[in-house]
This record gives sequence, structure tokens and C-alpha cells, in this order.
Amino acid sequence: MRLRGTLWVAAGVVALDQLTKAWIVSAYPQGTELEIIPGLFRLVHARNRGIAFGMFGASGPTVQLVLLLVVVAIAAFVAWQLGRAGGDGLAGVGLALVLGGAIGNIIDRVLRGEVVDFLDFYVGAGRVEHHWPAFNVADSAISVGACCVVLAEILAQLKEKRAPRPH
Repeated sequence: MRLRGTLWVAAGVVALDQLTKAWIVSAYPQGTELEIIPGLFRLVHARNRGIAFGMFGASGPTVQLVLLLVVVAIAAFVAWQLGRAGGDGLAGVGLALVLGGAIGNIIDRVLRGEVVDFLDFYVGAGRVEHHWPAFNVADSAISVGACCVVLAEILAQLKEKRAPRPH
């Protein structure tokens, strides 16, 4: 896949992310929990002012601005890396996913001052519930993209080790 194709992947992630968040915001009041698969999955309308897993969520406007700038810097770095790689292979797709996810969450931070989360996986019920923090399409793309980049690097290292060496 060339750079143009990977940029379409990033744009698709942004579009899907923003469409799903707009749907949640318009369809359900904040705090809503809708059980989809009992004991495993529900849709929720949650907001996150912080970074991963809500860290720094209760911080003031200065910290929020710094967080926004850091995320923008990360998106710029990923875009630069994507351009350098030419969008080829698994690493290119992974970088495109990370870029699309970062842009999707940046849009939320700029427009809402917080990120909309709505996918909620958990195990159990009541007091014994084991819970993963709610997330969204952008977060999923970032996680899958990062795994693709790591896997591409591992595969490249294995290929390099298996290549015949001149004597």
C-alpha cells in the first residue's frame, strides 16, 4: 500500500470515529449504560478529559492544553514517519491507524474539551466486576496500529536474521 492508500486508511478511521461518537452523543445522554452482551459488553456514554485510562482527567486548563499539544506533536511525528516509510507494508498501515486515531481524539479535545468513549468491556456483574476502561474507535485504531508497527519491526528483524550473509 502506498502513501495515498494509507492516508485513506487514516481518513477512514477519523470518519468512523467521529460518526460513532456523534451517534452516541445524539442518541444517549451522558452516563447512559446499555447492556449489549450481559456480563461482557455494554455501550456507555462516557467522557474522558485525561489521557489513556483517564490519567490527568481532573487537571486544570493548563495541563489540558499541554496534553492537547503533546497529542498534536505525536500525530505530527506519526505523519512524518508515515511519509518517510512511504506508507508501505504493515508498518505503513499501523502508522495510518495511529494517525487516524490520534486525529479523531484531537478533534474531540478541540470541539468538546474531552474525548467521548462508548465501548465498555467487562467481566462479571455487580461487586465482582472486572472492568477495562471505556474506549472508542480512535483508541482501538491507535492500539491496533501500534501492534502492527511492533509486529512489522519484529518481522523485519527476523527476515534480516534469516537473510544469507556474505562470507
